[in-house]
Amino acid sequence: MKKLLSLLLLMPVLVIAEPATNIAWTPDALNFVKKGDVKNGKQLAESCAGCHGEKGVSQMDDFPSLAGQLATYTYKQLRDYADGKRTHTLMNSVAEGVSEQESADLAAWFASLPEAQHKVKQQNLEKAEVLVAKGNGKKIIPPCFTCHGSNGQGERQDIPALAGQQVEYFINTLTEYKTGVRHNDVYSRMRLISEQLSEEDIKQLAQYYYQMRK
Repeated sequence: MKKLLSLLLLMPVLVIAEPATNIAWTPDALNFVKKGDVKNGKQLAESCAGCHGEKGVSQMDDFPSLAGQLATYTYKQLRDYADGKRTHTLMNSVAEGVSEQESADLAAWFASLPEAQHKVKQQNLEKAEVLVAKGNGKKIIPPCFTCHGSNGQGERQDIPALAGQQVEYFINTLTEYKTGVRHNDVYSRMRLISEQLSEEDIKQLAQYYYQMRK
């Protein structure tokens, strides 16, 4: 009985301790993605064009543009989908049929493409501008540029480029982090930040990055 009670007490800890991703960015892992075959990735990406566009720029607002995205980030997302660390009805089934090598090849191809650029009428995005440049000290929100770069170009392995990203997809992503639906962010970084953002903050940030160019 005591053993059973001890096991029950430990279960929540085990659930909490489950990693957000199975990807560990060791030197070998980084080198593996770096050596992705762009030519093979281009061929593989033909089946991705319906949602993500022929050149990685999506024509559908709720699907992300992948052109110019960091190869390490795209690779991680594909593996997270395959491992069930990130959930999406379509992408989970697609990623399960994509090998690690094919994931690296696809990531290399999309990274080689020029990012999406949109001509839009400039809007008053004062809230977004403040969040990007200064953050919000009262809510403990760091400036967006410290992680995603001054031009939305992304930084390091798992911090994505945001410049030119589709508005609806951006909003859906932050909302999923905010509600906990998406949870493959290491150290819960985006979940903690998104919880402090209002709906208006998220909408403005989505528009701000949509019209940004690297």
